[in-house]
Amino acid sequence: MAAQITSTEAQNSSSSSSSLPLNGRVAIVTGGSRGIGRAIATHLHSLGAKLVINYASSNSTQADQLASELNSCENTQSKAIAVRADVSDPEQVKHLFDRAEQEFETQAHIVVNCAGILDPKYPALAETSVEDWDKTFSVNARGAFLVSREAARRLRRGGGGRIIAISTSLVGGLMPGYGAYAASKAAAETMTKILAKELKGSGITANCVAPGPVATELFFAGKSEETVKKIAEACPLNRLGEPKDVAQVVGFLAGDAAEWVNGQVIRVNGGYVI
Repeated sequence: MAAQITSTEAQNSSSSSSSLPLNGRVAIVTGGSRGIGRAIATHLHSLGAKLVINYASSNSTQADQLASELNSCENTQSKAIAVRADVSDPEQVKHLFDRAEQEFETQAHIVVNCAGILDPKYPALAETSVEDWDKTFSVNARGAFLVSREAARRLRRGGGGRIIAISTSLVGGLMPGYGAYAASKAAAETMTKILAKELKGSGITANCVAPGPVATELFFAGKSEETVKKIAEACPLNRLGEPKDVAQVVGFLAGDAAEWVNGQVIRVNGGYVI
């Protein structure tokens, strides 16, 4: 009888672990108030993670609303908080990690660097201003550096540590009009691959997820209906991606099942860019 009880308890424990694979872990999602970041935050919460939703100053209402929605879910143990921080400012990035540790009384386990901007004018490189170039790199490259640097210093060691950078399939697609954006994301990809090697022995993995066209506010900005239609038709699956398509891949990388995936760039684009 004792052996049967022990076996049953083990099965129940395994079932609970598989249904909430991130239970007890703390995840920081930058740019988590809208678009792909919002979908990632929601998905990680559904997997059991305690969440820090980072947002820029203009998105405070959306971030607070998301935190409130997640905290009203049945899984009350997975608390969510919203924290304002400019990822291009090293002191504010440090504050973001400080708040996570203060709120949840542990080091963060997972960091998803999703904050990013795109110039909706889609200028050719010859028409790109120095100011717009610097603005793009300030968030997409400098921001990725500062968040990744803090994560490398402060994530929990010994297993379960995950750094996930959101890049773009445009690094491989090389489409005109995306010079600054693709270049900034290429920098983040290269840095993340090197970081994976530098974290040897820590149990922390570092990977990139590179979405293709995804139906978000960032994607639609500055595009005509005809352009959007052409982009959707260019995909072998004949549609735009949805934020959840990306979020589910991030959820996999954040869990124990992805421990052997390290230093990789995973393109999530339905075959749009191969």
